[in-house]
Amino acid sequence: MTEISATDAARNFADLLDAVEHRGERITIVRRGKAVALLEPVLSGRGSDVKTMLRRHGVDSKWRADVAEVRELMTVEERS
Repeated sequence: MTEISATDAARNFADLLDAVEHRGERITIVRRGKAVALLEPVLSGRGSDVKTMLRRHGVDSKWRADVAEVRELMTVEERS
């Protein structure tokens, strides 16, 4: 993880956003020697990554029943 001073972060903010967005970097912003903020990607994965992960796991035959059971426990609130 990269550390950068608050002054340098302000001067190079567009470059920091590029590093986070395109290279997935995490950057700690430091003021007066103390870490005050962490700049990191909002999403670290893509849909294709999720699909790949899900394909590695077998089908859970009980899942449908579990979801149905949870739905039965829920109550619908009327909104006015």
